[in-house]
Amino acid sequence: MGDKKLIDLYPYRLLENKVEFLLLKRAKGEKYDGQWRMIGGKVEKGETHWEGALRELDEETGLYPETFWTIPSLNHFYEWNTDKILLIPAFAAEIRSSDSVTLNKEHSTAKWFDIVEATDLIIWPEQRRLLKLLHNIVTSNQILDDWLVSQN
Repeated sequence: MGDKKLIDLYPYRLLENKVEFLLLKRAKGEKYDGQWRMIGGKVEKGETHWEGALRELDEETGLYPETFWTIPSLNHFYEWNTDKILLIPAFAAEIRSSDSVTLNKEHSTAKWFDIVEATDLIIWPEQRRLLKLLHNIVTSNQILDDWLVSQN
């Protein structure tokens, strides 16, 4: 198996001046069964990481971002069974508060959470760290233009 390219994507919305994060509960029989997760997936052949993130957002939720940007950090961990260190780009997708989620078969439930609830539910330490970083950037209104992904 060749080197896999993965992405992490953190959908969020601004609701009454508060940031909420969309987490999806994995369906029974799926990998990570029963876990609350952000969106993650593999980049397909011929895709860039950011294109894979947008595709995964659409496939798993039916959503399209109002603002889409790269979080200035990576998810990274060691995968013992392949003896590889994985470096995974992380993206943020601001979703309109009026948009509704359409789940695919990989998930049983979708719910919006505040930062405390979301970080309590996310199991992976690096994903919790990225969620907190995203929250800090959004609440301090410090999304740099260089991080915005041009989708044209």
